[in-house]
Amino acid sequence: MLVSQLRYGGTIIKQIKRLGASCDWTREHFTLDEQLSRAVIEAFIRLHDKGLIYQGSYLVNWSPNLQTAVSDLEVEYSEEPGTLYYIKYRVAGGSRNDFLTIATTRPETLFADVAVAVHPKDDRYSKYIGRMAIVPMTYGRHVPIISDRHVDKDFGTGVLKISPGHDHSDYFLARKLGLPILNVMNKDGTLNKVAGLYCGLDRFEVRKKLWSDLEETGLAVKKEPYTLRVPRSQRGGEIIEPLVSKQWFVNMEPLAEKALRAVEEGKLTIIPERLEKIYNHWLSNIKDWCISRQLWWGHRIPVWYVVGKKCEDDYIVAKHADEALEKAREKYGKDVEIYQDPDVLDTWFSSALWPFSTLGWPDTSSEDFKRFYPTTMLETGFVLLLIFTSLYLLLYFFKVYVGLHNQM
Repeated sequence: MLVSQLRYGGTIIKQIKRLGASCDWTREHFTLDEQLSRAVIEAFIRLHDKGLIYQGSYLVNWSPNLQTAVSDLEVEYSEEPGTLYYIKYRVAGGSRNDFLTIATTRPETLFADVAVAVHPKDDRYSKYIGRMAIVPMTYGRHVPIISDRHVDKDFGTGVLKISPGHDHSDYFLARKLGLPILNVMNKDGTLNKVAGLYCGLDRFEVRKKLWSDLEETGLAVKKEPYTLRVPRSQRGGEIIEPLVSKQWFVNMEPLAEKALRAVEEGKLTIIPERLEKIYNHWLSNIKDWCISRQLWWGHRIPVWYVVGKKCEDDYIVAKHADEALEKAREKYGKDVEIYQDPDVLDTWFSSALWPFSTLGWPDTSSEDFKRFYPTTMLETGFVLLLIFTSLYLLLYFFKVYVGLHNQM
């Protein structure tokens, strides 16, 4: 990234000038400048100390080609022609006529099924609630047949396969009901040993082969054209795979209410006003922000682990390696080795600090901070509105917000 900035930074400035921007070019900053890097580390540590940053396994947007988690804001959805597959799930202990037909656009995820769900008031299937279904092509693996009011009786056959390891809606349903989570996907987009004979095959190759095998076994009912809403990576264009992965997150819910209240109370004005609905909807349905990325450039996460310790939950947060080593020695003795978390932070984490990190924060007594803060207006493109939301939440948390009145 630094090489890219050195090579193309001058060109970027020339392009901005040609757009008519009138700036004090002596105040130019780069994301990985020493001062900005210090601010990023300080922000991470403060958020972590307040319990707002945590490490956990969570369903993220995964890019098999890039081998990294991808922000919700960097996933683009497009309507594309696809296929809806209808598959028989036999009811355990029943006759040949006792089966449920599910409809899915991603049959390769059936190996990760942990339940089959129907609507509690759907009379077609009420007699099967509480019994077990047999997942096809899994050597007879049984899963419970459950009921939930969120099942759409009018989609497909009204029977839903629950694969929480590979679907966002299923993931939240499984957490609510206490269902287990199975992962059938490797990080390169191939299937793992959970898929049995399909282990090692690419996800889309499995889709074709599995359907052929289902036809041979009499479990394939039919398939029909269906318009899909396909998630694709902004960076590479590949189809994103929902995947449970161990990552670092910011707990956003405690902060979202304050950001919503800021607009209600007139502390923050969004221009044009119609975009308030997008802002409010996003905050009202907010998920925890995945801030870790499996990339080789960026701000390294300021976390260290002790060599030889199997439990990675016992980690050390520090400003630099020397401080981390000192903390490790205090806890485990002098004969200890440490290594830093290999992940880097989402670029929007550092961008969220921009309005005050460029002014010397966390040193709020700096001349620049006292002279130029608070910001009264921030102008962004439409696509950055939600990114700005994260920025505002951090502003509010660090209590440096005192007058950012307008967002355009």
